[in-house]
Amino acid sequence: MSRTSLFGRIDPATDAGHEDPPPRKGFFTDTSVCIGCKACEVACKEWNGVPHSGLDLLGLSFDNTGALGADSWRHVAFIEQRRPPASTALLVLPADRTAATAGDGTGAPAADRTSALSVEVTAAPVGIPEAARSAPGEGTGAPVGIPEVAIPGVVSGSRADLRWLMASDVCKHCTHAACLDVCPTGSLFRTEFGTVVVQQDICNGCGYCVSACPYGVIDRRAGDGRAWKCTLCYDRLKGDLEPACAKACPTDSIQFGDLADLRRHADRRLAALHGAGVGEARLYGHDEDDGVGGDGAFFLLLDEAEVYGLPPDPVVATRDLPAMWRRAGVAALAMAAATVAAFVGGTGLRGGVGGGGTT
Repeated sequence: MSRTSLFGRIDPATDAGHEDPPPRKGFFTDTSVCIGCKACEVACKEWNGVPHSGLDLLGLSFDNTGALGADSWRHVAFIEQRRPPASTALLVLPADRTAATAGDGTGAPAADRTSALSVEVTAAPVGIPEAARSAPGEGTGAPVGIPEVAIPGVVSGSRADLRWLMASDVCKHCTHAACLDVCPTGSLFRTEFGTVVVQQDICNGCGYCVSACPYGVIDRRAGDGRAWKCTLCYDRLKGDLEPACAKACPTDSIQFGDLADLRRHADRRLAALHGAGVGEARLYGHDEDDGVGGDGAFFLLLDEAEVYGLPPDPVVATRDLPAMWRRAGVAALAMAAATVAAFVGGTGLRGGVGGGGTT
């Protein structure tokens, strides 16, 4: 294990011992074009044979998954907000997707397939067309997207300014993965694509990985005891196929490809949104100098990370291990020195007292 494997900028596949690995793969999830259809959740479960997690009515909008877990490797979050951003929103699917695969399973660059789907909305929150924000009979057209029903607590006669933030969450496949670092059996391993995968036939269900993950992603399956999480469809990657969730996404909100290309594409997308007046747009998990060395699955968000249930400053639990061991070593040496000094001092004191008594 190299000295820098717990922190710093590294190529995780090379650091794990893979010789001449392929370019690191990953996800870029652009939440500004997520429509909350949950096709990714269904495709993930079907391809990977993930058990159904039930149809729980959580009372949280249309979110019946709640969070990532052993039986939910993809989770589409629905966040309802009444406060619209004070900006001009650009409801446009990214036209430049040369970083991501075309979705045909070949890994070829995607063509410009989205320019015809571009829709510009002035002075409206992202996620709600202007017509949908007008009261019945007002505006330039019939309301779209929001039913004509009264909203509890809202004065009748005008529609509330609402928006839905939707985001498909997934394992981040961290550059420095604490789950992998603490696994005592080697069940978690780093693939040649830089992703992190669990080998269930080796997992002993100790749960160390569960408590180590800064995102709360990995979990043990009830009735099974072993840890399960997203594999970024490792079997499909080995066959040069796009992961099932990205393949199924109808708006290309989930984009798959070489991580370096995805990061450059994300920078361009962020600049485009800022240029359109969406100043609240930001990247999450994009920074290679953050507490986990950057994520293999990162996001473009339209609000603070906490709004989406994501930690604002995740840190790999094992990052400070070298410093902790150094401090423990210094403390042990100091304790040993104090013990020796006390023993020597006590022996000398007893000898002095005895000598005085025989005189």
